[in-house]
Amino acid sequence: MELNTNNGMEDTMDHKFIPMTSLSSGLGQMVMPDLYCYTNQVVNICLAGTPEKPYDWVLIDTGMPESANVILNAVAERFGKDSKPKAIVLTHGHFDHVGAVVDLVEKWEIPVYAHEAELPYLTGKESYPEPDGTVEGGLVAKLSPLFPNEPVNLGQHVTALPSDGNIPFMDGWRWIHTPGHSPGHIALFREHDRSLIAGDAFVTVKQDSLFKVMVQDQEVNGPPRYLTTDWQLAKQSVEKLEALKPSVAITGHGLPMSGEELSEGLRHLVENFDSIAIPDYGHYVNGNQ
Repeated sequence: MELNTNNGMEDTMDHKFIPMTSLSSGLGQMVMPDLYCYTNQVVNICLAGTPEKPYDWVLIDTGMPESANVILNAVAERFGKDSKPKAIVLTHGHFDHVGAVVDLVEKWEIPVYAHEAELPYLTGKESYPEPDGTVEGGLVAKLSPLFPNEPVNLGQHVTALPSDGNIPFMDGWRWIHTPGHSPGHIALFREHDRSLIAGDAFVTVKQDSLFKVMVQDQEVNGPPRYLTTDWQLAKQSVEKLEALKPSVAITGHGLPMSGEELSEGLRHLVENFDSIAIPDYGHYVNGNQ
């Protein structure tokens, strides 16, 4: 654990590299002209902006622990060596989405935005519930108790997103509260082209299966089971996102998806959420906390 006394931040992700990967790790994909998805081991980050404006873009989520240099290299490839974003927006604060956040904020000296309900997990005040290794699922679920659940501390560097749904430095986008996987989980949606950044509200891979994660076998699924603590809210969040009729979606895990494959997959998930997403057993099933 590293305490950065000069800026009030505490990096609990320091020295917590997790040796998990996928065939997509290190690969980037331009999903829209101004929306780039990059896979860091088994999780996706988004770079929202165009290379023509290398100082006018936003980073959504910050990948796995110990991934700052990898992310910096991806940024340099997309925007140029000395580029940095206007801000970081976090869909939520689980370890695989904030892994490099302290290192990147130290380097770039930029603000971080997240939902107000997520701030206790981003300011060192509260740990997440422990990952549930007993939950129905594959090997990743069984290994999940090894994953860190303690909060990072961004101190004064993190700010609550505006209550009106706007996202700083992201014109045309709005944030949508999608709790269930975490209390302050958000998705980001752009109305004019129906682009969706879903975080872990739903994913496009069966995240508890090590084999499917490694090969990135595509299927629209609910949030990762081992870290989801409120399944009723998770279901409502998926229903909310399906109602938006997104044309393209980048999720926290799995490959980006678009068109009929996305719409049919989301519809199927909504109609069968209880059987597809909710595990038959686990600590957090049936409202247990």
